Amino acid sequence: MPASRAAWGGRRDVTERGLRLVLIVAATMLAALMQTLDSTITNVALPSIQGNLGASQDQGTWVITGYMIAALVVIPLTPWLQGRFGRKGYFLTSIAGFTAASMLCAWSVNLDQLVVARIVQGAFGGGLLATSQSILRDSFAPKYLGLSQGIFAIGAVMGPALGPPLGGILVDNLSWNWAFEINLLPGTVAFVLLFLLLRDPDPKHTLPVDLAGLGLLAVAVGTLQYVLTEGERHDWLADQSIAVSTAVCALTFAGFVWWELVAAKSPIVDLRILANRSVAAGALLSAVIGVAALGSSYTLPQLTQGPLGFTPSLSGLLFLVRAIPIMLVTLPLVFLASKVDTRMLVAFGFLVLALSSALLGSATTSDSSFGTFVVPLVLSGIGIVTLYIPLSIAVLRATTPAQGAKASAFLSLGLQLGGSAGVALLTVFVDRREAFHSTILAGTATLSNLNVRGFLGTTAQLANLITTQSTVLSYADATYFIGILSVLCIPLVLLLRRPKTVARAVEIAE
Repeated sequence: MPASRAAWGGRRDVTERGLRLVLIVAATMLAALMQTLDSTITNVALPSIQGNLGASQDQGTWVITGYMIAALVVIPLTPWLQGRFGRKGYFLTSIAGFTAASMLCAWSVNLDQLVVARIVQGAFGGGLLATSQSILRDSFAPKYLGLSQGIFAIGAVMGPALGPPLGGILVDNLSWNWAFEINLLPGTVAFVLLFLLLRDPDPKHTLPVDLAGLGLLAVAVGTLQYVLTEGERHDWLADQSIAVSTAVCALTFAGFVWWELVAAKSPIVDLRILANRSVAAGALLSAVIGVAALGSSYTLPQLTQGPLGFTPSLSGLLFLVRAIPIMLVTLPLVFLASKVDTRMLVAFGFLVLALSSALLGSATTSDSSFGTFVVPLVLSGIGIVTLYIPLSIAVLRATTPAQGAKASAFLSLGLQLGGSAGVALLTVFVDRREAFHSTILAGTATLSNLNVRGFLGTTAQLANLITTQSTVLSYADATYFIGILSVLCIPLVLLLRRPKTVARAVEIAE
């Protein structure tokens, strides 16, 4: 298909049709799913990894932390990397690097090797999601923007949902190594298809390397992730390393913003895109989705595999329950997004997510079974996908195709940062609420109480019961917290531009 010039910015028209479109979409989704699956599948495999490699829990967390630091540094750099090396070249390199690093992870014989391989994997995987979103946007005709983002949402939202059940099955029936080896086939297929079919919308540019901006960004993101991951374990600012890391993070982040906006001649991250209020609001709301989706992907297995005694496979199947409605709702949502104000859909998504959180919190007891969680998790899946698809459409409608890569990068960054912050925040919340409930229960449930004495025979039994109940109540409170956060975010939807205003702004920009 001959390449023609688009009506704006001198970009090539890379719209595809027929079999080419189907194959490019399939390969791009394989790459996106590979990255999003890895964000949760490793969490399930981590206990097995620690046992097999002889690592403590503190050491094992660096398997997650190392990956997240590398990925978070790369995500905002993806527009620059695409401009420097071409989108096709960068995407293919990312897929090949991520796949190769996955195999290095699987073949690691000690924790140090695994952590290094995970850092490499995160560096190559950081840009996969944002680049996938840009490719899908440009591969479809502009009138099918909603469809392209609906397909993208399947990879962005389904990956974290499918990770736990798939991870549980692999760990229970094979080994932890398969959590990484599973990437070999999709990575190879995606690389071959995109090498043959994918076209670049923009020519490569000889862009200077903003070393100062890159260094400030790496230090700011690295120290932030360290504080979020290790803060609760080390009593936050009471620990010198956490206090110093927090100060370094604040200073380098402020320095990064100043450098990129004022001093840098060729900024490595274009922060000016955030002057578009739809992009800024979209990144913020995407972070809330990250807290709800990725944060709960961490806390729910802790509850079910802990006090409730679920197996990893059974616990993972709960996420499959949440994934099924995502598949069923995607196409109707795409249709609605073309007929209804997308801001109304995003607000509705937050309401559904709040309702699901309230139902899940009220259903969480020490006697909860698999069936107890089905209805709340189905609603949770509907809420998350109702948030993400209209939000992506609203943000990308507010930008020109040339700005799409930058907007996608900030949406992806918001999602990943929200997930990382959500895990840290919910961990702190659960610990604090568990201590609170333990104090309350211990004050009333004593052996001096005749009813308690008649039910229990020993102090040990009573202590175990109090611990279990306190843990369960703390996870219920964490679920309520997600619901409250969802309600509080509804007014932020008004920061997104009205669809008609967006259309006029884009026409002017083009």
